[in-house]
Amino acid sequence: MRLSEMKEGQTGTIIHIGGHSLLRRRILEMGILKGTEVYVEKYAPLKDPLELIVKGYHVSLRVEEAANISMDNVK
Repeated sequence: MRLSEMKEGQTGTIIHIGGHSLLRRRILEMGILKGTEVYVEKYAPLKDPLELIVKGYHVSLRVEEAANISMDNVK
């Protein structure tokens, strides 16, 4: 499942981060790494961007960026 497909209130573990090198590096620099647990806090009113909680802090990602992140153990 892709991170962009998760619903509000779901938690999952990152298994792969794709995308071109600049996008991938930006995501990794924000602490969004393979094996990290991510909680989808909420979506903006027009469903873009989405707000995540990663390692105790809030991060916003565009849906197109979140589509490059594969998730596992989604609850």
